[in-house]
Amino acid sequence: MRQRWTNTWGYSSYERSDNTDYRNGKKTKKIRGNFGETEIEVPQDRDGSFEPKVVQKRQKDISGIEHKIISLYAKGMTTRQISETIEDIYGFEVSDGMVSDITDRLLPQIEEWQNRPLDEVYPIVFIGAVHFSVRDNGQIKKLAAYVIPAVNLTGHKEVLSIHIGENESAKYWLGVNELKNRGVKDILVICADGLSGMKEAVAAAYPQTELQRCIVHQVRNTLKYVGEKNKKEFANDLKTIYQAPSEKAALEQLERVTEKWEKDYPNAMKSWQQRRYPKNGRCRFGTGAKCSVSLR
Repeated sequence: MRQRWTNTWGYSSYERSDNTDYRNGKKTKKIRGNFGETEIEVPQDRDGSFEPKVVQKRQKDISGIEHKIISLYAKGMTTRQISETIEDIYGFEVSDGMVSDITDRLLPQIEEWQNRPLDEVYPIVFIGAVHFSVRDNGQIKKLAAYVIPAVNLTGHKEVLSIHIGENESAKYWLGVNELKNRGVKDILVICADGLSGMKEAVAAAYPQTELQRCIVHQVRNTLKYVGEKNKKEFANDLKTIYQAPSEKAALEQLERVTEKWEKDYPNAMKSWQQRRYPKNGRCRFGTGAKCSVSLR
């Protein structure tokens, strides 16, 4: 880290000046933060009048700056972007290496969080993925953050697990076994998209758990079969099914919507009918059934 003093002296490094006082190299200084010690370089002048503005003389604690660096890192900024942002805001440079050192100190805490014990029972667990691009060895590649949030027995939402993988594959979701290893004995409902093999992955870990298709993916896949001019009307009709106040009302709306659109789009409602008559005999299409536990 180098404290910048252009504003103090009125001229930059290597620039000639008539000022009687001038730069006199740098000295190292150890500072403390919430995540350990870091060594910085502090500029000096001949008569000792230079006063650093951010990390002041005799100041040893920079916890506030560390928190800002970690906050920027959590928002997805690269180490270089963080370094440039800190310089723009505070007027001093933070090397990429220092940013990496600070963020790397979070890894033990992340690992501890990832392996923490979980509750024995969860009413609802959601499985999904967030896709993003990263630069790896000069190449841009797609990755997915596999996220497993849940609603616990007190009605609060919590994130159980986050993993990074190269693509959204059902075999990756065999990782739901990890939940069992961390103490989860039963899940009432798992809500996920229609990824191939998801049903088998869930059944292998929790054979008694009900698998609920994510309504967003259900609607999105249904509208693939619908012409552009009718998509809005069709989507509104689907809402009458999954927002129905009861299963009986939802089934009545299912018949109405199917009858209305079957002639024009015979394949659109097939998946909804399959969810009405699954092999286990229980209706499981996304009727918007609400968990009795309130979300907070």
